[in-house]
This record gives sequence, C-alpha cells and structure tokens, in this order.
Amino acid sequence: MKALHHPNTASLLTLLALMPFHAYAQIATQAPSPGTPPIATPSFGSSFLQVGFGLVVVIAFLIAALWLLKRLTAPRGAVAGLMRVIAGTAVGPRERVVLLEVGDTWLVLGVAPGQVTTLHQLPKQNTAVESTTPVVKDFSTWLKQMMERKNAKQ
Repeated sequence: MKALHHPNTASLLTLLALMPFHAYAQIATQAPSPGTPPIATPSFGSSFLQVGFGLVVVIAFLIAALWLLKRLTAPRGAVAGLMRVIAGTAVGPRERVVLLEVGDTWLVLGVAPGQVTTLHQLPKQNTAVESTTPVVKDFSTWLKQMMERKNAKQ
C-alpha cells in the first residue's frame, strides 16, 4: 500500500492507463529483477485465524450486550412478583389485547401506541387450556394425518 502514496504514483497510473493491452501481457510474463524483494503474501492460516478471532469477539460482545439488557430491564423487588402477563394477541398492526394478572385479579387491557385501556376485570382463574387437536407423538404419524386431510379435501 505504500506504493500508492509515492509521489510518482499518479504518473505511473496514467502511464498504465495509456498502455495497450499487449504491453500488460509482456510485463506480467517478465521475471522480476534480482534486486527486487519478493512480494509477501499472507498465509491462509493467519487470515483464517484473524477472521475467526474477530467473529468470536463480535459474538461475545452480542451475548454480553443481551445479558446486560436483560439485567437492566428485569423487574426487581416486590414488583417482580406482583404482575404477570398471562396472554396477549395482536388485533391490529400496532394494537394488542393483553391479559394481565395483578394479585388475585385478571385485567384485560387494550394496548395501543401511547395508550393502555382497561377493557374488563376478571377474578383469577386456572390457566389450563384444553387443546382441540390431538397431540402427535412422532413425525410419521403427523405426516400420515396431514396426507389424510389433504386427500379428504380433494
């Protein structure tokens, strides 16, 4: 890279730009003179090691940043056990309905940008929700059920 800062670099680049293409081929095939030092090429191992080390540093930085963010945003003290989000669903691009447990009551909240509205208040209930679909134990059973449903629709 030092050659680019040499005072004659501009004239050398101008000369190379004006040279015909066959002159490049002659220069490329000429052997270097005995007094010129060999060009040092970086080894593959050292380049790979530098890239790997840089990747490890970036990943470590991301993990540390996520851990710090989690520590800073986690509720502390008595507030940590006071409220809990039971469920939530999106009802629009920026609106949500959230079920929040506060003590022994549940609050149904409408959440929009810059606004939280209480929609309903319920006594605390069991959170066990029964599933209407049977639990599939393995992939082959699931695939068989999907193929049967597809064939039944046709």
